[in-house]
Amino acid sequence: MEILGIDIGGSGIKGAPVNVTTGELLAERYRLETPQPSTPAAVVATVAEVVQHFNWKGPIGCTFPAVVKQGVVYSAANVDESWIGTNGQKLITQQTNCPVILLNDADAAGMAEMALGAGRGQSGVVIMITFGTGIGSAIFCNGVLLPNTEFGHLVIRGRDAEDRASDRVRQEALLKWKKWARRVNEYLGHMERLFSPDLFIIGGGVSKKHEKFLPLLTTKAAVVSAQMLNEAGIIGAAIAAKPLLA
Repeated sequence: MEILGIDIGGSGIKGAPVNVTTGELLAERYRLETPQPSTPAAVVATVAEVVQHFNWKGPIGCTFPAVVKQGVVYSAANVDESWIGTNGQKLITQQTNCPVILLNDADAAGMAEMALGAGRGQSGVVIMITFGTGIGSAIFCNGVLLPNTEFGHLVIRGRDAEDRASDRVRQEALLKWKKWARRVNEYLGHMERLFSPDLFIIGGGVSKKHEKFLPLLTTKAAVVSAQMLNEAGIIGAAIAAKPLLA
């Protein structure tokens, strides 16, 4: 079973056809820069370019870095505010002439890891955290997702957590890994006090360099890197769109 997975981020839009049984990418990932300003029309046009690159005609699963309910976007932390109230799922469907499911990006990454990656077979409370342009989150209890948590906006020291501990901030502030890890530990400590998780899965763009910071994390819960690294969003989006095959 093949579905095109597309991952819309604050800095890039990337996609690939996915075998939703194995999670394997069936072609080399194709990536374009997220247009600036990232208005609905501009982003949807870029998504259509990704679809055209693969000459795709079937179902599409697509992530978005915001709260998404039934295809409608309800927040816009890292994209243009004109997205709020927009039915992104409908716009992409119309632009591509393909059936589409749109969902929160961290939720999609978490679904991939729970189904086929680091969270496979895990019971209890599992929290997926993605560190990239912002901080995304997905929380599962015995494998069941609580969608649209957006815990990157927890307030720490008077600021959104993602404005202190995202990978974007690490790069912009030229933080050494040890200093950045202290900020991540503070953030994960807040999450532990709230949810007492059994496992943290760390994903997003920074997961490609997990050996630099993972040993510096001091959580009570086990903490592991996402097995699918930064491809988890693409794979999870495709998995989320499996109902479209019916």
